[in-house]
Amino acid sequence: MARSRRDDLVDTALKLFYTGGFNATGIDKILAESGVAKMTLYKHFRSKDELILAVLRRRDEQFRSWMEAEMEKAAEAPRDRLLALFDALELWFEGRAFKGMGFYGCAFINASGEFGALDHPAHQIAAEHKRQIVAYLTRLCAEAGADDPEALAERIALLKEGAIATAQVRGMPEAAQLAKGMAEAMLDAALPPRA
Repeated sequence: MARSRRDDLVDTALKLFYTGGFNATGIDKILAESGVAKMTLYKHFRSKDELILAVLRRRDEQFRSWMEAEMEKAAEAPRDRLLALFDALELWFEGRAFKGMGFYGCAFINASGEFGALDHPAHQIAAEHKRQIVAYLTRLCAEAGADDPEALAERIALLKEGAIATAQVRGMPEAAQLAKGMAEAMLDAALPPRA
């Protein structure tokens, strides 16, 4: 299927916003990199803000699809899939997850930092992205037999977020495996023993 000019704009803007920041990246740079005319941009998006929201939606879909696929191909058992999350993070931190896009932290943490008001649409998309990940982790925790799958999923999500921040701020991709060790101890305490 042929790519649309809208897709070209969104994908180019995603890469540029992710690597350079939402507010610091101008429309002219996106147009130059994408090869799309300004008139075409405004045919699809009324403003830069609309483009930012489209980029965040695309990244949400891209990231969650990738993360879940990595976890599911790594293991069958829900407990092992939960631990595979951290192996997937390590691939991302090392720049091996998304072709041509290295690791520049979490686009959603970055967006919520740039658009700090809780009611800002970009902040709301970022929060929804994080809620969707917790919902997926909650399902896996329930399948693994946790007494309180929601609480366990929130703790795993906190480890994930801490690993992302540490990898970004300190340039420390091994944060994924450190978090995995802590997650393993949490799962051992919260789940029934393996048969």
